[in-house]
Amino acid sequence: MIVKQLHVFFNALAFFTRIPSPKWVVFSKEYRQKSIAYFSFVGIIVGGFAALVFFGANYILPTSVAILLSMVGSIYLTGAFHEDGFADVCDGFGGGWNKEKILLIMKDSQIGAFGAIGLCLLLGLKFASLYEVQSEFIPIVLISGHAVSRFMAALLVYQLPYVSSSETSKSKDRASRMSNKALVVNIICGIAPLFFFESYFVFLCLIPPLLGMWFLASKFKKWIGEQTGDCAGATQQFCEVVFYMSLLVLWKFI
Repeated sequence: MIVKQLHVFFNALAFFTRIPSPKWVVFSKEYRQKSIAYFSFVGIIVGGFAALVFFGANYILPTSVAILLSMVGSIYLTGAFHEDGFADVCDGFGGGWNKEKILLIMKDSQIGAFGAIGLCLLLGLKFASLYEVQSEFIPIVLISGHAVSRFMAALLVYQLPYVSSSETSKSKDRASRMSNKALVVNIICGIAPLFFFESYFVFLCLIPPLLGMWFLASKFKKWIGEQTGDCAGATQQFCEVVFYMSLLVLWKFI
């Protein structure tokens, strides 16, 4: 059982990041489908890497540069996997007028105006929000943001079935519905970093990303009926930024 879960975990790590896996790991469709259980845990790893980059860079460089380098680090580690999904969703839902057209645009590897503008605004908001956080808190904020946002994306996958007609999607192997056990693992890993904050009021910051996820889920259900890997990636990026902004509101008024 433990060995099987290790295979599932390393399938998740290989799918969602550039981190190499041990040679003994078995890669299969079954393990890839189950690997969504470790989505939030992968977020802790990615956020931890971004936090380490920031922590090291902030010793010798201005905070603004260290934040940008931490963003570069997380993008490099994931291969811009979720950013690409966000851009595809912006293009698809910005330029499409029915399910078939939206999915067709989302499958296109070229980025359009909606995707480019959306991605620039997203990264700008992410940088601006992190820049307003006190530098000593940025590492735990990064870890929490990556974990919480992937937890929200996992909730989206749990709620909506996969678009079965999207055969050319990069994530078509993940078409099976998430199990209850996988959801529980995502919940635990998604909220675990929040316990390292000084106040448990930080758990209030789960509410805006949750509302954001439900908002996106309603849009996906309305226009394409289901969700795709790009939708999950877009939800992760959107909820990450919303979480950072929620922290700023919390620290200002509480």
